[in-house]
Amino acid sequence: MSRTSGSGLGSWLSGPGTPEPGTYPGERLGLPRSGSGSIARFGRRIAALAVDWVISLGLAALATTLGLISLPVQTTQLIVWFLLGVVSVRLFGFSPGQFALGLKVVSVDGRGYVGAGRALARGLLIALVIPALFTDSDLRGLHDLATKTAVVKR
Repeated sequence: MSRTSGSGLGSWLSGPGTPEPGTYPGERLGLPRSGSGSIARFGRRIAALAVDWVISLGLAALATTLGLISLPVQTTQLIVWFLLGVVSVRLFGFSPGQFALGLKVVSVDGRGYVGAGRALARGLLIALVIPALFTDSDLRGLHDLATKTAVVKR
């Protein structure tokens, strides 16, 4: 019995017409199994996020020390991280941490780039943390599902 048919609880929870998972992450999206363009694994994405967070901390500490911003360092760090991520993903397709780890954010619905609205929505959802922790069979978090994006290897 497939996940999309039958009268059991599992078929109801999976929703109507939910596609079966592919044999590897990204297959349903038309992405390769490995190499450039393949879905990035969770550990690499977390490492990229950590690099972005450290860069943001440095910039926030510098801004507050120089008196450019009067907010607490932690609040300034979140604002800098958010702006750094949104602007760099929109302009370049990757954040500094993603660049350092060989990753990029791509649109999976045929658009050639990640637009400003998608980059903004994606950044807001990642800032909430929880959406990024829940992934589908293609290893895309809820923030990627909502914005029709995926993080892949460059």
